Amino acid sequence: MAHDHHHDHDHESSELSPLQLRVRALETVLAEKGYVEPAALDKIIEAYETRIGPHIGARVVAKAWTDPGFKQAFIADATKAILSLGIVQKVGDHLIAVENTPATHNIVVCTLCSCYPWDVLGLPPVWYKSSAYRSRAVKEPRAVLSDFGVTLPAETRIRVWDSTAETRFIVLPMRPAGTEGWSEEKLAAIVTRDSMVGTGIPTAAQEASA
Repeated sequence: MAHDHHHDHDHESSELSPLQLRVRALETVLAEKGYVEPAALDKIIEAYETRIGPHIGARVVAKAWTDPGFKQAFIADATKAILSLGIVQKVGDHLIAVENTPATHNIVVCTLCSCYPWDVLGLPPVWYKSSAYRSRAVKEPRAVLSDFGVTLPAETRIRVWDSTAETRFIVLPMRPAGTEGWSEEKLAAIVTRDSMVGTGIPTAAQEASA
């Protein structure tokens, strides 16, 4: 009986990455010492896996692409518009949507720390919190975009938005050509987290590789 239990444990461990194993060990230690409640931790993890994350923002962008009335409301008051969809319980107190156009490309940064619209984009990527991104995005945004593989026409103006604890931003990227007639679900699949920060651009080709 003990042998079978040991075998199952080894099998489970072999399927986890080194990072996942470290997280599992840390969770166990913290729970044993009474610092965290396992049930509460499970709820937090479940929330970020299902209710909070870039898939929320992607659904919002897809809705804005297909519904002119919602797009207008989204640009006017992003917080209120997102809450009207009922897909999140809370959005940052002052979330502003900035729209990319052929004339203007928007990029979001937090120069002081890492303020970020967690409710609709999930956890911020490591690079967003780095000092290199925080400084270069303001001083040389076109070079930063190039580092991310985004090349814009010389005449396209790049506008940088600095997030704060009170005011945060989400980019409404341009809808790619060739997506006419697509469903909201199919459109949402090509909206990346980076495109909602401004360091990426959704393309129709992304759907084929998804």
